[in-house]
Order: sequence, then C-alpha cells, then structure tokens
Amino acid sequence: MMGTSVAITIVAPNADETTKKALTLAFDEIRRIEDLMSIYRQDSEVSVLNRDGFCGNASSELIHVVKTASCYSELSGGVFDITILPILDLWKEKSNDGISPTDVDLSRSLELVNYRNIIVEDRRLWFRKAGMRLTLAGIAKGYAVDRAIEAMQRAGIKHALVNAGGDIRALAGKAEEVPWRIAVRNPKDKSLSVSIVKVCDEAIATSGSYERHIGREMKVSHIVDARTGQPAQEMMSTTIISKNGIDADALSTVVFLLGVENGMDLVKKLSGVEALVMTNEGKVIKSSGYAKFESL
Repeated sequence: MMGTSVAITIVAPNADETTKKALTLAFDEIRRIEDLMSIYRQDSEVSVLNRDGFCGNASSELIHVVKTASCYSELSGGVFDITILPILDLWKEKSNDGISPTDVDLSRSLELVNYRNIIVEDRRLWFRKAGMRLTLAGIAKGYAVDRAIEAMQRAGIKHALVNAGGDIRALAGKAEEVPWRIAVRNPKDKSLSVSIVKVCDEAIATSGSYERHIGREMKVSHIVDARTGQPAQEMMSTTIISKNGIDADALSTVVFLLGVENGMDLVKKLSGVEALVMTNEGKVIKSSGYAKFESL
C-alpha cells in the first residue's frame, strides 16, 4: 500500500480476536488514506482535483494534509511544494528518453508550481491556474502511519510499530520501559547501518536519492527542488525523528532539499525534532539532541 511494503507489529499477551481486529483496522486505515490521496487511483480526491482543478466537499483529512503541506512549504521557503507534479512528470518523460529537460521546458512547467495557488475554502479545494496538479507523495504516507497507530489505540492496543517503507511510528515501546530499536540504513550499503535509534511514542522517516528514481533510461532523483525544478544533489539521505509520522515524512524531504547547512539550521529551530543526514561524500551529521535516541 501507499506504493510500498507496509508491516505492522503488535506486541500483546495473546494473539486473540481483539488483536487481529486491531491489525485489520490499522491496515484498513492505510488503505482508506491511499484511496483518498493517491494520484494512481482515478477516483481518489486528489485525482479528481488534478483532473478537474476543483474538488468540492473534500474530506477533512485531505484538507488537513494539504494545509500541513503548505505550512512546510512556507517553512522551507518553497523548496517543498506538493504542486510539483508537472515538474516530476516532465523529468519522467525526458529521462525515459535519456535526456534532461531544457531550461525552456522547466520554465514552462514551473509556472504551474506554487503552493500558494491552492485555494482552500471550507470543504472545497481548487487551483488558481489551469494545468496545476499535486502529489502528496512526500507527506501522505506519514499521515497514513499516524492514522494506523490511532486505529490501534482505539482498539485497545498498547504496544505496536508501523513501518510503511521506512516511514515508521511507534505506539509506546516494545514493552513497558523497553523501546523499539530501529536501524538507520547506510545508503551506500543497505546491509549496514549508520545509526540505531531507540523510539517510544515517536516517529522516524528517511528520505534519500538512493531510494527511488524518475525515468527508465536516465536515473534522476525523485526529490526535486520546487523553486528550480532541479533534483536535489547535496545529500544522500536525511533521517528525521519527531512525534508524528506526518511531520517526520515531510521534514525528511524538506531537510534533504534544503541541504546540510540550511536543513540542520531549520531542525535546530523546531521543537521535538532531531535529524541525521549523510552527505554525498559519506559524512554523517547529527543534530544536537539526536544522541538521546541512539542505542549503543
């Protein structure tokens, strides 16, 4: 689901019907969010918005995710922007042919990229410009993980972990006073880790150019700066620890796009957020409070 493999772990005294029901409810929540927000489902609210330029009576959840994304766009100075889809499609088309977009191509598509041109009024969403389209790939997965955790909480589960392709959130610890231990993989060698963290009621998300690429003939990072239309190239990976999955998901992309200096400066200003980044040269840099999560 959500374009990746999803694993949910529940720790409970017995694998009884209540536990099994909670597991089903958690997966159902992720599937429901995907049905609302995927650009690959023709009847999703996002697909309707992209196709018609308008979505009336949008779900409160889509409104929430769009507004949260706009906050991160503002926070990042516009490097993160969910209206980036025309640029991503341009890169995909050109790289499938083994070429890069021209400056003219990019300039034309960039005219359709601006989060400020998404209008939200009550339950209605629309674009100011015809041809605009959005993707929630950099934030919806984290939100879906949050909703899965909430579904299990409502079902009475005390200890659980949701892992949606590296977007992870823990419900309490693995047991009372026993945190979950999560390995942050080395992008250069996925059999190795650069850090092991202990989480308990926290979320952790990693973004990296090594994870996924646009196009078949020419490998291009799928993480693109919305201001320039160019793929981000300064870092290899960014890992964020925060309280919620939606924030960790968005911030891992934001920091990746901002680069080491500006990205880590932003992390310093945010309460309850820590980061680990790896540069293209393999240098690992950690925020000042990251050490409290590390496991020896």
